[in-house]
Amino acid sequence: MTTLTMPRRAWVEQVMGLPISIHLRGPSVRNVDVDECVQATYDELRAIDLLFSTYRPDSEVSRFNRGELALADAHPLLREVAVLCDLARRRTHGCFQSWLPNPDGGTWWDPSGVVKGWAAERAAHRLSRLAGHDVSVNAGGDIAVSPGRYDSTPWRIAVEDPDRRGPGGPPLAVVPLAAGGIATSGTSARGLHIHDPHTGRPADKVRAVTVVGPSLVWADVYATAAMVMGPAALDWLESLAEYDGLVVGPQGVQATSGLSATVTQG
Repeated sequence: MTTLTMPRRAWVEQVMGLPISIHLRGPSVRNVDVDECVQATYDELRAIDLLFSTYRPDSEVSRFNRGELALADAHPLLREVAVLCDLARRRTHGCFQSWLPNPDGGTWWDPSGVVKGWAAERAAHRLSRLAGHDVSVNAGGDIAVSPGRYDSTPWRIAVEDPDRRGPGGPPLAVVPLAAGGIATSGTSARGLHIHDPHTGRPADKVRAVTVVGPSLVWADVYATAAMVMGPAALDWLESLAEYDGLVVGPQGVQATSGLSATVTQG
């Protein structure tokens, strides 16, 4: 039996204000211990939301921003994400930034641009303990996958066309992914929500960027940074070791060499 013919099962719950779905392929997806592992994973995702939510006044992020909590005294996961945010800023030459303008003037720390991908990747890693089962965790369209067997079949992941969104719309590309992550940043779902940290202006030079590579955390960070870079992002993505990308911009759909064969539309 191959992973394509193995039993499959899916769960979906609303966490962090978005649907997070878990997909498993393997021989024991109907077993009670699998259900327990999935529910424990959702419980951990909810606990992460309690720590990092910028909307909850009692979250550690909110307390940190009000000056009520020092980073040194924060939860270890908060400190871990703070390190990732700083590394993301440096790796992207400042195009990714977690210190953002707040409504009252000044700045506040909003790690949301790291947290979603980081949390989904943690969830996939936790579920990979289910030996012999392929794992896919989809957090609002950003996906982390983990293979469970040496002969695991890659998941085939459709990249949505920002101009033809919705069920049944033809994809821009279909990307095979056996391990790692794929993330998309763009304007079609949430409008001009990404801003250039250097200018404060909306990142509006390209419509969407999709990045794929060995880590969902970094695929997500690089996709956000590439939106800020605009048309220059393609060359930057091409220079990244182990990562590839698709850019939808003034020149149409452009892909790095590692993804050019997956594009289904010109």
